[in-house]
Amino acid sequence: MSRHLDLHARRLQARGEAFYTIGSAGHEGNAAIARAFRPTDPAFLHYRDAAFLIQRSRQVPGQTPLWDLLLSFAASADDPISGGRHKVLGSKALHIPPQTSTIASHLPKAMGAAYGLGLWRRLGGGGEWPADSVAICSFGDASFNHSTAQGALNAAGWAAYQGSPMPLVMVCEDNGIGISTLTPDGWIEASMRARPGFHYLSCDGLDLLDTWRAAREAERIARSRKQPVFLHMRCVRLFGHAGSDAQQAYMTPQRIKADEARDPLLVSAGLLQRHGVLDKRQIGELYRAVGERVARVAEEAILRPRLETAAQVMASIVPPLRPGRQRLWEGDVDTSPGPMAKLLNQSLHRLMSRHPHLVMAGEDIGRKGGVYGVTQKLQAQFGPHRVIDTLLDEQSILGLGIGLGHNGLVPILEIQFLAYLHNAEDQLRGEAATLSFFSNGQYTNPMVVRIAGLGYQKGFGGHFHNDNAIAVLRDIPGLLVACPSNAADAVGLMQEAVRLADEEQRVVVMLEPIALYHNRDLHEEGDQKWCFADPGPEHRLGVGELGAWGEGRDLAILTYGNGVYLSRHAAVRLEAEGIALRIIDLRWLTAIDHDAVHRHVAECEQVLVVDECRRSGSVSEELITGLVERGMESHCLHRLTAEDSFIPLGRAATVTLPSADAIVERARRAVGRSVSAVSGVPAAASSGKVSAGSDSE
Repeated sequence: MSRHLDLHARRLQARGEAFYTIGSAGHEGNAAIARAFRPTDPAFLHYRDAAFLIQRSRQVPGQTPLWDLLLSFAASADDPISGGRHKVLGSKALHIPPQTSTIASHLPKAMGAAYGLGLWRRLGGGGEWPADSVAICSFGDASFNHSTAQGALNAAGWAAYQGSPMPLVMVCEDNGIGISTLTPDGWIEASMRARPGFHYLSCDGLDLLDTWRAAREAERIARSRKQPVFLHMRCVRLFGHAGSDAQQAYMTPQRIKADEARDPLLVSAGLLQRHGVLDKRQIGELYRAVGERVARVAEEAILRPRLETAAQVMASIVPPLRPGRQRLWEGDVDTSPGPMAKLLNQSLHRLMSRHPHLVMAGEDIGRKGGVYGVTQKLQAQFGPHRVIDTLLDEQSILGLGIGLGHNGLVPILEIQFLAYLHNAEDQLRGEAATLSFFSNGQYTNPMVVRIAGLGYQKGFGGHFHNDNAIAVLRDIPGLLVACPSNAADAVGLMQEAVRLADEEQRVVVMLEPIALYHNRDLHEEGDQKWCFADPGPEHRLGVGELGAWGEGRDLAILTYGNGVYLSRHAAVRLEAEGIALRIIDLRWLTAIDHDAVHRHVAECEQVLVVDECRRSGSVSEELITGLVERGMESHCLHRLTAEDSFIPLGRAATVTLPSADAIVERARRAVGRSVSAVSGVPAAASSGKVSAGSDSE
C-alpha cells in the first residue's frame, strides 16, 4: 500500500492533482515497528513512515488509510488530519500528531511527551494517553546530525541518567544518505551505542522479522523500565529524496542498481515464499491488486473539495475552546505595594495552586528561584516535578513544553533572556504555533512562555542580555505576545495568559521587561511610585485590552513596556510646559485591537508612537499603518524607535534606545513647540542625559 501510494503520488503530481511527493519507498520496514507497539502509544513520525501509519490503522477498527492519505496528497479539504493544508502523516484516532518536514523539530516534543507520561503518574493520573504508554519518534540518519536532534537526545539521556522516567523509543531510519550527502558508514552506531542514558538496539529494516524482533525488545525496555531506547533501523532510500530530485545527478548507476536490489518489498516477498505464506504468483497478484485499488481510490479522492478562501485556510490557526480546570482560590492576597517581580511571584504561586495540571520548567527556576527571583520558593511549595530545573538548552525547554501540552498539561516555560530564544525559535514557529493549523484543530500544545528581555538594565548591558528583537515573535500566526509595563498589569496579563492556554489552548509569550522587575521608583529615588498593589486572583487583562493614563488632547503617546515608564517620566516635563497628553499602554503586542487604539487617540491633535524595539519590523509600523487606514492624517503621526542595532555593553547600553529626553524632544516637535520657545535653551543643550533613538514620520 505504501509503495503504490508513492508511485501514484508521482503520477498525480504529473497531472497537477498532487503537490508534494516525498515518499516512503525503501523505509516500509517500519510497519513491523508499528506492529510492535500499541495504537494508543503516541507516535511522532518521520515523513517516510506511511507504512507505519497504515499498519497501525489495521489495529484500530473503522480506519481508511488509503483514502485518508490520498486526500492528503490531493490537498483536499476532506483530508481528516490537516483539512487540506499540507501533505502530512497524522491521525487523531491513531494517536499520531501530524509532522511537517522541519528537520528534527519533532524530537524535542517527543522527549517532552515521554517525560509527561511519567509526570502524570506522579500527579495521580490523567492526560491524553494511558499512563503506561511509550512515546515513539522516528527520523532519518541525516536529521540525526541536526542540533535539534542532538539536543533532544541529550535531554532524554540527561533525564534518564538521573532516574527520571523516560518511556521513549527513538527510531533512526538509516538509509545512508541525506538528499545527496552520504552518511559515513558506522557513524550512527558509533555515536549512539555508548550514549549515556540510552539502550542501543539495531535491526535490518529490509527484514521484517529482524525489525519485529528489535522493535519488540525496544517496546519492552521502554514500557517496563521507563527508559529511552535508540532503535537503529538500517534501510534504503528509493526514488530519490522528494519530488523532482533525480538521484542520477549524484549517485552512480551502479549504486542506484545496488539499492534497487535491496528493495524491502523484494526481501519481504522472499520471506513470504521461504516461509510458505504466499507463492510468487500470489505475491504478483496481490501487488497488482493493491496498485489497481490505489489508482481507483485516487480518482475519487482528487474530486473531493479543496480549500478556496483565506477564511477556510486560516480556520484552524486558533485552537478550539475547552472547559477550564482551575480551582477556586481561598487564600489571602498580599496587597502591600510591590514591584513587578514580587507580584509576578505571588501570581505564579496562586496559579500553581489553582491549576493542579500547571507545570513550570526552565533554567535555574527551582532552587535558585530564577535569575531575577521571579520564581522564588515555588519549587519548595510545589515540588521539583512541577517546578522543573532543566538543562541549558532552549530547544529542549520548548520541546518539553510542547510535549507536555500534547498530553493535557499546561506548561509555563521560562527562557532566561530574549537573546537566548533565537537559537530555538523554530520550536515556536515550526512546531507549537502550527500544530492546530496542520491538524485542523484536533491537536494542540497550549503553553505560556515567559521571556525576560528588552533593554535598559542598570549596570548590566550587552546584546546577549539586553535584546529588543521581537519581530520573530510577532509574525508567527496564532502566537500571542503580552508585555507588561507595571506590576499590576503583569499579574493581569499572566493570569489571562494561563486562562488562554487552559481554556483556549493558545500559545502565549509573556515578554517581561527586565529593567522593571525590581524597579520601585518613578520620578525620584524612594518615591515608590512604580510599586503596585496585587489586584488579586480574578484580575485579567484580555487580548487587545489597552491601558490609559491621562486625558489630554494635545498629544497621545502609544507605547508599551519600558516605553510606558519613560513616557511617564517625560510627561512631567511636558505637562509643565503646558502640553496636555495621554499615554496609551498596548499591553498586547499581537492581535492588537486597532479600532480601540484609534478610539483612544482620535480626539488628539498629534500621536507619537514610542517603540523600544528596532525600527524595522517593529510594532510601531503596524500602529502607524492601522491609524492611517482609519483615516488619521499622516502629518499627525510620529514615531520614536530604537535604532536597527544590537545593544552594546557598558555606558553606551542605552544610546540606541528611546529615552525620556528623546520623548520630550520628539513630543515638542510633534506639537510644534521648539525647545528654545519653551525654555530658552538650544535644542542641542537641552539635556545632559542620553537622548537616543530614531524617529520617522
